[in-house]
Amino acid sequence: MFISVAGMLPSPVWRAVVVAACGAVLVACAPPPAAPVAAGGPVAARNCGVEVAPAGPPQRVYAAYQPAVEMAHALGLGDRLVATAFLDAAVLPEFAEAQARTNYLPELPSREALLSANPDFVLAGYNGVFAQSNANGFGTRASLRELGVQTWVFGPLCPSADGLADEAIDPASVTMDSVYTDVRDLGKLFGTEDRAAAVVADMQARIAAVRQRVAGAPRPRVAVISPQEDGSFRVAGGPDFVTQILDIAGAENAFADLTGKRNFPVGTEEIIARNPDIILTSTCCDGSYTLESAEPDAAKLATNPALANVTAIRNGQVKPFLFADRAAGVRVPHAAELVASIVHPDRR
Repeated sequence: MFISVAGMLPSPVWRAVVVAACGAVLVACAPPPAAPVAAGGPVAARNCGVEVAPAGPPQRVYAAYQPAVEMAHALGLGDRLVATAFLDAAVLPEFAEAQARTNYLPELPSREALLSANPDFVLAGYNGVFAQSNANGFGTRASLRELGVQTWVFGPLCPSADGLADEAIDPASVTMDSVYTDVRDLGKLFGTEDRAAAVVADMQARIAAVRQRVAGAPRPRVAVISPQEDGSFRVAGGPDFVTQILDIAGAENAFADLTGKRNFPVGTEEIIARNPDIILTSTCCDGSYTLESAEPDAAKLATNPALANVTAIRNGQVKPFLFADRAAGVRVPHAAELVASIVHPDRR
């Protein structure tokens, strides 16, 4: 996730102190997780070309970013979470109680603070934490494996090699099938296969219901836009998972032809030229954010005089939307239901 939150964070020095302190607290205070009984011997799975082979079901899981945190709760791993970090918005209501019991850091930890929590598994909702280009990341997956820490990156964000980031995502992996594979494989690794199967079944049923609801309806062109402090904008391109969510909800990404990474900077001229029918915001990043928190971003776009003649603005179709609802993971059915209600209000 590469959205600037500079204006929302404390100073770098204070952040470093807080994160390091939190890491120390986790080691001292985290209760030992309950150990499940494995049905058989060790299991393994391949994730983004990396062999993930824990000796047994992981017991000390560090979940980084919203998709990973919600995945962990969906699989019932709350008692194995040594920490959760960096939520883009409030977790889904069904996970709120479990999340409230976790050790939560609003910022990503440094590699040192991460390791001080003594995790045996790092579940990452985005690939950037393992990128060599990220000086403040966790290090490559290989480097963590050498220390006995297994890792996982969500399938739709798989880079072509360990240590790379969004620029190396394979577009063919950006599918719901990749999400279902993540859920099933993680269920095997954690010894929660039955729960994983139930999660997949529920996701599939809800997504099928959305597709059926919008079948045959006109497909509006939607732009997912985040206004920046300098007056420019960032939009979701084709590889971003929101393209899949829009498709499920009966719409098209107006910037789907922009490939090579998930997010792109654009100017007003490009938005005017694309002339989307509907604009969704991409509001981020605070663990307390709800849809109402995106209303200021929607108002900022709707009242921008340079965009006054864009169809979406002219027709009052600028809607609040959260970055968290763009993500690949167990949140997709919720996001698809929400988007369908926005772009096809007559088919609720």
